[in-house]
Amino acid sequence: MNTDKKRIIILGGGTAGWIAANLMATHWQDKGFDITLVESPDIGIIGVGEGSTPPLKAFMDVIGVEESEWMPECNATYKVGITFRDWSTKPGFTQYVHPFLAQPDQFTAPAFFHNSFLRRKGIDLEGHPDHFFLATELIRQKLAPVAPENFPFEIAYGYHFDSGLLGQFLARVAARKGVKYKTAKVTDALLDQQGNIDCLKTAEGETLKADLYVDCSGFRGQLIQQALNVPFQSCAESLFNDSAVVFPTEQDVDFGPHTISTALKYGWAWKIPLTNRNGNGYVYSSRFVDDDKAETEFRAHLGLLDSDVEARRLKFKVGRVEQHWAKNCLAVGLSQGFIEPLEATALDMVQETVTRFIEAYNNGSHTDKFRSEFNNRISARFDAVRDYIVCHYRITSRTDTDYWIANGSNEKISPSLRSILMAWMSGKNITDELLDQKLDVYFPNVSWNCLLTGKGLYPTQEQLRPGNELAHKYRMEDISEFIRRCALNFKPHLKQIESLCG
Repeated sequence: MNTDKKRIIILGGGTAGWIAANLMATHWQDKGFDITLVESPDIGIIGVGEGSTPPLKAFMDVIGVEESEWMPECNATYKVGITFRDWSTKPGFTQYVHPFLAQPDQFTAPAFFHNSFLRRKGIDLEGHPDHFFLATELIRQKLAPVAPENFPFEIAYGYHFDSGLLGQFLARVAARKGVKYKTAKVTDALLDQQGNIDCLKTAEGETLKADLYVDCSGFRGQLIQQALNVPFQSCAESLFNDSAVVFPTEQDVDFGPHTISTALKYGWAWKIPLTNRNGNGYVYSSRFVDDDKAETEFRAHLGLLDSDVEARRLKFKVGRVEQHWAKNCLAVGLSQGFIEPLEATALDMVQETVTRFIEAYNNGSHTDKFRSEFNNRISARFDAVRDYIVCHYRITSRTDTDYWIANGSNEKISPSLRSILMAWMSGKNITDELLDQKLDVYFPNVSWNCLLTGKGLYPTQEQLRPGNELAHKYRMEDISEFIRRCALNFKPHLKQIESLCG
């Protein structure tokens, strides 16, 4: 193995940069690698990605940080799922929860699959996902997902947090791990004769050299896209949203462990509860509404038409680069691509990219031997996440604006997603389709089924008929009682958060 000590420069701070710094410093602590994060004082961060999926907890475990250490400093709260409101007009299906799975769900999920499959066949069974999963009950009762020591099941959960504070916290952790920090504005990246990045030039007149460069420069993609000219594959034909307006509001007196996603006329609004405020944003398409009208609609949605709270307006592009690791540069975060914040997958993609890179780099004795395999793997993950997000829009039953009509009739979807939808609409078990496409490793079977059933992709009530005894083999009363008894083990959400703060 090549044991030469490597010099690594991470360009850009923010959450992506500091996650990369911490993972590399943790995994390579015995290699003596020299890791420096370079951040410009003139370039701000997007700073509105305030939700996560369960892998963020695994990241904190890997870098050795306890919840009691980081959550209070980042105004963080727990998250067990996403509540979707008004995405569907189907009676009884105007709201549903996409749950993070818990081990007790293995006892109730079979009933969900059984009922939903037969309901698609026209049998009158309960098929709404909210009746089958523990996360939904925790949300309903506003309970935290942290179980007592004697609770025999694992509970998966994510977090909400102030992304600016999280970046600052991770910077301090990285410093303890030996990561160096430099403030400088990088103005140019010079290439060598082989097309690798040779060095970075700064506005301060310095030359920065490394063996490996990590591009965390955001949508600019200063190294991967601008310097190395790696092509960007746009998803704009299947994902119309390209704009957002965001601002905070006062925290609710009592709040639950979930993000709320509410469909509006030209996109959707998020509501994320932190301990000190709510984070709010409206993600929309500028092709269908102008910025002023979108902000007015959003303020009306929040009951803040007369408020003087200043809003931030953001623009973004959806898609990904063709190569996440090109030459001696690794793109991480927004520089490598962005789908949209609907399922809070951005940080998961950051973690997956850095973790798999470290694995590939190690397996290749710190060479680019496995670069192609790595790129294929990360691109496949991006594309799988894209399809899951696109599906939310493609199966909409809303027709109140041109935006929703265009989404619901959009034929610019991938063959993969088309096959899943065809399997569902033809009454097949989509588990087989997901396994054939190897998609279950990205969003699990339960997630796909919750998405499709939660939006009411069933025969109408008039088309349903009574089933026989075998069809009704699961008693909903028993399932409800089991979930209720599991929920008795959990503390109220706010009390659990307060206990972290001492």
